[in-house]
Amino acid sequence: MFRWGVLSTAKIAQVHVIPAILTSSNGVLSAVASRDLARAQALAQQCGAPHAFGTYEELLASDAVDAVYIPLPTSQHVEWAIRVADAGKHVLVEKPLALKASDIAAVIAARDRNKVLVSEAFMVTYHPQWRKVRDLVQAGAIGQLRQVQGAFSYYNVDPENMRNQPELGGGALPDIGVYPTVVTRFVTDREPLRVQASVERDPNFGTDRFASVRADFGTFELSFYVATQLAARQVMVFHGNEGFIEVEAPFNAGVYGDPIVRVHDRSHTQAQVFRFPAAHQYRFQVEAFARAARGEATTVFTLEDSVRNQKLIDAVYRAGDKDGGWEAVEAGVTN
Repeated sequence: MFRWGVLSTAKIAQVHVIPAILTSSNGVLSAVASRDLARAQALAQQCGAPHAFGTYEELLASDAVDAVYIPLPTSQHVEWAIRVADAGKHVLVEKPLALKASDIAAVIAARDRNKVLVSEAFMVTYHPQWRKVRDLVQAGAIGQLRQVQGAFSYYNVDPENMRNQPELGGGALPDIGVYPTVVTRFVTDREPLRVQASVERDPNFGTDRFASVRADFGTFELSFYVATQLAARQVMVFHGNEGFIEVEAPFNAGVYGDPIVRVHDRSHTQAQVFRFPAAHQYRFQVEAFARAARGEATTVFTLEDSVRNQKLIDAVYRAGDKDGGWEAVEAGVTN
């Protein structure tokens, strides 16, 4: 079995990723590390992990770990992804991997020199609902795609929460703006050319709390908004000249509702409905990662894809500083 270590006792690890590892078909939780040994021991005991460490360095040095999941604050992702790779272990790092696309070059270099797998944890790309949407769009089920619309919002004004702390990488775009962009790119296999954006910052926290974005993909347009101080909402719609696709609970299936894909015809009189009630995207993610790390033929989210997605977010920030003007999205994966 593939042996996982988890770097910290973060909530996302406890609620989503550790349960995914525990229920996976090819992995086990081998170790937990925390800067507070008692917390590491408590979580390890709760989850049946045989090893607990009071420093991150001890976990990296352990022979009982094949791969490390990193759910640390965003500002620490690049540093620890490199350190884990340099320890000779595979790395699954929580999104967003970086706050600037140029920072990912050092992670790619660490991956290549250590010959390990490093992947950003975009669990949505492993969910069968998104693979169904991709198949439908690319097969022409809605004709020519012309418009993609999306929204992702929640309400959080806790000053102690990392999402409201700019020094830790907080803000709407790093936390949730990456989702409408990554699924649109995943479904269409296309990259944006330019963006327009309005970005609003919280006067107390300094983080971006609202962003409205328009991205030009050449033959179609993506428009979406994200917010950290609005009522919770998730939606994605793909609109073509022959019909449109609605994706329910597009990002947090099971939390914001059941994962459902509805395909409507041009007249909106008929619809195909695809349901995925038993699909667990975090488990699919850790299983695919373990297979890829062992050299089996499977697809995972690559660091090159991470660069391209982050370049879009970088362009949104630059566009937000303009008065409605277009901002070009840098092409490719070089920095």
